[in-house]
Amino acid sequence: MGEFEGKVALVTGAAGGIGRASALAFALKGAKVVVADVQADQGRETVRMIEEKGGEAIFARTDVSQSRDVRALIGRTIEAFGRLDYGVNNAGIGGANAPTADYPEEEWNRIIGINLTGVWLCMKYEIPEMLKQGKGAIVNTASAMGLTGLSLVCGYVAAKHGVVGLTKVAAMEYAEKGIRVAAVCPGFVETPMMDEAALIGGVSKEDFYKALASFSSTKRVGKADEIAEAVLWLCSDGASYVTGSTLVVDGGWICGYPLR
Repeated sequence: MGEFEGKVALVTGAAGGIGRASALAFALKGAKVVVADVQADQGRETVRMIEEKGGEAIFARTDVSQSRDVRALIGRTIEAFGRLDYGVNNAGIGGANAPTADYPEEEWNRIIGINLTGVWLCMKYEIPEMLKQGKGAIVNTASAMGLTGLSLVCGYVAAKHGVVGLTKVAAMEYAEKGIRVAAVCPGFVETPMMDEAALIGGVSKEDFYKALASFSSTKRVGKADEIAEAVLWLCSDGASYVTGSTLVVDGGWICGYPLR
């Protein structure tokens, strides 16, 4: 039996990247998985990949910035599997690149809506179900940029700093009620979102990732599977004394930033 046998994991942003890797990792360790994303075809592909490996999963199209969608997502989860043990609030976007004074207001609102409000909405509806069980674990995907700054991405950095703060508050509020809340802070990871950033920047993926690798102490970018392993550990009983923490998985980027 897998470590998460009989448990139910909800993963947002699971149509690709870190979300897909996390969904697959949960399934391989026995959990039933709810795959949530706005990208229906890719989300259903994640479900297919899980089922191909003998796991059980369902897809729920969800815009995490919309309360009605998130409420329906939690309802679908309980209807399908009867419980919710783990919430991985991972959905996020990169957004525009521009100096703070030139940053488009509509883009700011879009990024905050998905990357920060979306995490809050997921917790808002996940936590009551976990309270009924007296136990649960939530992992919010922040970023190494939620702990430092980076020019030209004020919306993304602000949202990810907000996720770190929100995680700490929720952890304090629900620790005595059996719910642990933590954040994972990835560095530069090879994902479809980063591929898109290369495209927007007008450079090849190879050159883009080579440049990003130069920032980390390990001189490489991360893999989505490596972040997924951190997510699963934070949800596991092995992390039973961990709550309110931010686990940085960045290949040693911010430990030297901006000195390099």
